[in-house]
Amino acid sequence: MSDSEHFDPLTPRSRKNYEAQERKFPRGVVIRLFAYLIAGHIFAAFLYLLFAVAGKG
Repeated sequence: MSDSEHFDPLTPRSRKNYEAQERKFPRGVVIRLFAYLIAGHIFAAFLYLLFAVAGKG
């Protein structure tokens, strides 16, 4: 019998590596989330400014 017969791809090899990987987000996701949050706040500030100026006129 070879090891490939007992290999289960869904079972992590070591619990320590699995837990460390589970806690961290991929770097690309963090950067994208940060960019979307900044862009969303800038867009919201623009809309607020737009309505504030239009409301005075």
